[in-house]
Amino acid sequence: MTGGPVTGSAAGGGGPSGGGLVTLGETLGLLVADDVGPLSLASGMKLSMGGAESNVAIGVSRLGVPATWIGRLGRDPIGDLVERHLLGERVRAIVHRDDAPTAIMLRERRTGSVQNVTYYRHGSAGSHLQPSDVPEGVVEEAGVLHLTGITPALGEGPAATVRAALRRARAAGVPVSVDLNYRSRLWDPATAAPVFRELVAGADMAFAGDDEARIALELDDRTGPEKLATALAELGPREVVIKRGRHGATALIDGELIDVPAVPVQVVDSVGAGDAFVAGYLACRLTGRSPEEGLRTAAVTGALAVTVPGDWEASPRPHELDLLGAGDDVQR
Repeated sequence: MTGGPVTGSAAGGGGPSGGGLVTLGETLGLLVADDVGPLSLASGMKLSMGGAESNVAIGVSRLGVPATWIGRLGRDPIGDLVERHLLGERVRAIVHRDDAPTAIMLRERRTGSVQNVTYYRHGSAGSHLQPSDVPEGVVEEAGVLHLTGITPALGEGPAATVRAALRRARAAGVPVSVDLNYRSRLWDPATAAPVFRELVAGADMAFAGDDEARIALELDDRTGPEKLATALAELGPREVVIKRGRHGATALIDGELIDVPAVPVQVVDSVGAGDAFVAGYLACRLTGRSPEEGLRTAAVTGALAVTVPGDWEASPRPHELDLLGAGDDVQR
């Protein structure tokens, strides 16, 4: 198995990529209740931000790899907050300001282990994303283009933007990473499935929870992670990772199955763990490390993400990767 950096897609035939991560999508303002219990009884709320793509960009940036986020934000204080956080995390933010408001999500800590999320994103600035928002050369000079299954669900413009960016990356030989990230509030499984398969077919690296893989492949709940990884790989990507939460991850890399165990931690907030996992893996691949090391690092970054509240706040820096005392155990 190669230990070098991710290489250009088969369509582009490129060699090793020297750029960082480029991603696009919607980032929302995030309000989280201070108290556990019904949101209507909360005494206060913490204001932050969250979004799958920006979470990955921050995670990659903290690990020392250049990252660029592209999106639309409203001309409002929440948009200012998002941009300020991204810049503060050394993420290059290509921001287009829009007359529509920046989306917001409210997170209710209903019990100590159950959270509910309410979105206010219909007609938001992020839903107005267009292919022209992605400047010429940005995708073409990337080390990896990272996409998710959330953005195509936001509307025709965002879906067209994802497809255009994917085509540009393939034409330029830039590797493509896709994390399915199913959101039931945005679309139903039957509508999402063909789009998910389209994205996976254009990807070099594909990430999915086992439930998301079943949606994409329209398989039942009895299908195990090995078969899911194999079926996704048959669509095109040479690196497929099935994220299994506390059960670790199952990967199929260039035809070889690898299981990596989860790192045991005390879970405080599980939101953002999958994004942190992807960030750890991509940061390793972008810096020339092997898929095995990428999986080990991803297990640690995903575990650290759940140790504090917030979507991205616990993403580690390189010197923090041994905080949990994780071993090097990758089981074949």
